[in-house]
Amino acid sequence: MRRLVCAVAAALALAGPANAETVLKVSLHSDLKIVDPIWTTALISTHYGSMVYDTLFSLDDKLQPKPQMVDTWTVSPDKLTWTFTLRDGLEWHDGKPVTGEDCVASIKRWAAKDSMGQKLIGVVSELSAPDAKTIRMVLKEPYGLVLDSLGKASSNIPFMMPKRVADTDPNTQITEYIGSGPFIFRKEDWKPGEKAVFVKNPKYKPRSEPANGLSGGKVVKVDRVEWITIPDQQTQVSALLNGEIDMVENVPPDLLPLLQKDKNVKITVVNKAGRQYELRFNVLHKPFDNPKVREAVLYALDQKPFLEANVGNPDYYQLCKSLFPCGSPLATTKGWDDKVSGNVAKAKELLKEAGYDGTPVVLLHQTDIAGHNQLATVAKPQLEAAGFKVDLQAMDWQTLVARRARKDPLDKGGWSAFFTSWGSPDIMNPVAAAFINASCEKATFGWPCDAEIEKLRDAFAKETDPARQKEIAEQVSLRLSGGYPTFAPLGQFTVPTALRSNINGLLSVPALALWNVEKK
Repeated sequence: MRRLVCAVAAALALAGPANAETVLKVSLHSDLKIVDPIWTTALISTHYGSMVYDTLFSLDDKLQPKPQMVDTWTVSPDKLTWTFTLRDGLEWHDGKPVTGEDCVASIKRWAAKDSMGQKLIGVVSELSAPDAKTIRMVLKEPYGLVLDSLGKASSNIPFMMPKRVADTDPNTQITEYIGSGPFIFRKEDWKPGEKAVFVKNPKYKPRSEPANGLSGGKVVKVDRVEWITIPDQQTQVSALLNGEIDMVENVPPDLLPLLQKDKNVKITVVNKAGRQYELRFNVLHKPFDNPKVREAVLYALDQKPFLEANVGNPDYYQLCKSLFPCGSPLATTKGWDDKVSGNVAKAKELLKEAGYDGTPVVLLHQTDIAGHNQLATVAKPQLEAAGFKVDLQAMDWQTLVARRARKDPLDKGGWSAFFTSWGSPDIMNPVAAAFINASCEKATFGWPCDAEIEKLRDAFAKETDPARQKEIAEQVSLRLSGGYPTFAPLGQFTVPTALRSNINGLLSVPALALWNVEKK
């Protein structure tokens, strides 16, 4: 009998507490330093937002908008008045109910920063909350992208926040981190450079539909999520192999063979639509205040070396000279067939015509994100071969995110260009693509200012005929390839994600979603 009691006690000790906390530990592409996903378009901040906040609409895996916080909605016969009714049970993390007033304030703050939001709010004559559960939007004219705008899937996502938070100036970061989403952010456990902690929201009421893309029921199946910051990629992979973490978001293809040999690890691609590398110009200062100098860059750069150096495995990249994702309805190479192929002679010719005076290109170089940390180092010799002087300044991604928001002159901490990538849903059309936005002070960092581009974006937003939309997209492509470049597209890629084999339910989405994930 004594032997039996001892055996049972030993088994219980090994099993742990009856209600042991399930902790999901993940290592993502960047450290979390900015926790305002409206103030910045940084992807890590968008990931954070998807954990903590909720949205009125969300996109399914076919990129179609579906209701999320909204229960029902109606559109008047003249298509000018949209009325949205919130579903029951919506509650902020501090226990207060979500109201229409909160959502109105959130839409306004988002619309001040986001490319699609700006176009939407530009046709709104009234945005109000007739009662606690209702949002009314009255338009000046019919607009075909209302639901696509409210349900957009990546930076900037229109996350709903309490009114007192959403009333913060859009150009000032928020200081209170309360949402109504499936996870609660543990600010007291947040240590930038080390980890960020989220716990399951016990009062969150998921929709009844199954999870589908970013839409459907956000059912949380773990108690706690820890984002563990591990800057070194090899160390990330080793930690996964040793079972110290459960997931590595971005695995460099050259490290994949190490993981593929281990039966306790599986590889997947979360964002199957992929991403596009882009070089962004700052048009406020020399040398890129001159469109012809920017056009010279388009000729000087060659896509393939960027893809080879930063992705490496051709299974995960493709050459693509379209502003819009290759394979998507609006994909076009008009104006781009002779560019981003390393035509140094043409680049030199344009620099001479432009009267380039040798002003250095202050090129911001991110060093810590897998698949992006060789973009600037590839660009430097290509630009120098064309005759540019290049000042390469190295920094981590979060420092770059803060730096790019500055409009200072180059000798006062300003910048000329930087590299990033956008998810395919972000750049599906001229209205959604933030780097096509050329609305001057309202445009995102780089601040291009071109009335012709804005006229085309307005026309696209109001057009419902797909054939005519395609024509407008081609006109945009032509304008950005020569007359007024705002960025350079540098090819498409997908990113492999690695998981321990006991992790299931990771959704295929444009941005990370950790609800529906189960750790057995």
